[in-house]
Amino acid sequence: MDTGTTSAAQSGTQEPRWVGLPGRLLTLRRLLLVIWMTVLAVATAVLAGLLIGPAWAATGLVWGAVLVWGWWLLGRNWRSWRYAERADDLLISRGVLWHEQTVVPYGRMQLVEVTSGPLERRFALASVQLHTAAAATDAKIPGLAPAEAERLRDRLTELGEARSAGL
Repeated sequence: MDTGTTSAAQSGTQEPRWVGLPGRLLTLRRLLLVIWMTVLAVATAVLAGLLIGPAWAATGLVWGAVLVWGWWLLGRNWRSWRYAERADDLLISRGVLWHEQTVVPYGRMQLVEVTSGPLERRFALASVQLHTAAAATDAKIPGLAPAEAERLRDRLTELGEARSAGL
């Protein structure tokens, strides 16, 4: 037994249990990237080939490099998103280069929305949008499974009502 270290449980604080986003969100974002880069590559190649000359059609290949770079960036960004439910607040962490962590106290929540656009519905995804009295603490968790989004909405609404009852 190591007596030199103190665990979080012994000190009375508990580490939050972080939950990441589903892989379907990464698949959706990468699919959109491939579609847009393909459209831009073809448009650039055709326009450059017709207006400047056939050799300039190769400029469309630039979008292939953007595709490779974007593919990698989307993976890093997706891995950076996570959230954790604690006793008194919700933590949302995101960002690779600029790491951002938002703490939303349950008692400050005024509205919790679940939204799902056509592409999100096709990939069985939904987003949870949290609104508070201060616009700076509004937060969004994108790309959740619809059942998890609804569970989170119901839980956050219930905790918000319980915490704000004393105000």
